[in-house]
Amino acid sequence: MDIVSAAKTRYTAKAYDPTRKVPEDTMRQILEVLRLSPSSVNSQPWHFIVASTPEGKERVAKGAQGGYAFNASKITQASHVIVFCARVEADAAYQDLLLSQEQRDGRYADDAAKAGQAKGRAFFVDQHRFQGKDLTHWLEKQVYLALGTTMLAAATLGVDTTPMEGVDAKAIDEEFGLRAKGLTSLFVLSLGYHADDDFNAKLPKSRLKEEQVFTFV
Repeated sequence: MDIVSAAKTRYTAKAYDPTRKVPEDTMRQILEVLRLSPSSVNSQPWHFIVASTPEGKERVAKGAQGGYAFNASKITQASHVIVFCARVEADAAYQDLLLSQEQRDGRYADDAAKAGQAKGRAFFVDQHRFQGKDLTHWLEKQVYLALGTTMLAAATLGVDTTPMEGVDAKAIDEEFGLRAKGLTSLFVLSLGYHADDDFNAKLPKSRLKEEQVFTFV
């Protein structure tokens, strides 16, 4: 499927067919695109919990109780669910981890190039830590980039998705011990194939017209 066709047919699934599973090879492609998602200064401030077993999905569904119960079936009936988590800090040790990986991947021609990257990344991290005082929020923004990348990748492979901010992040954090790891959950993405009675599958896509959302200069 070409990318424009995928964008036109993609929609938010409201009900899943629990008998249909995303093939392993397809899922591996989606996860690899997720891993390769862009982020500001290559900060990659994320971690992803992937659940495909009934037991794993039930653990994620602990975040869909009480006022969030309307999302429970979208978690338990889907083929796979991914919990998108953000780092709450990007300290010197984490920046060194990124730098070391970049060096192993051959991104630096010499020590000067490596030092330049380290200085540039530290500049933006410190800008958000001290001037903007919004470091955690800035790191979370990068995770949303990964969400959009993943949803479009899934659509090109014919896989339906449902992004859900309507979950109890505290409950999920506690279930997976995320805060002790310097992480916090932001949202859940379900993946699979919609059920025949999914009302949203039959509705036309609605977007503002091109002239309302673009300015060409």
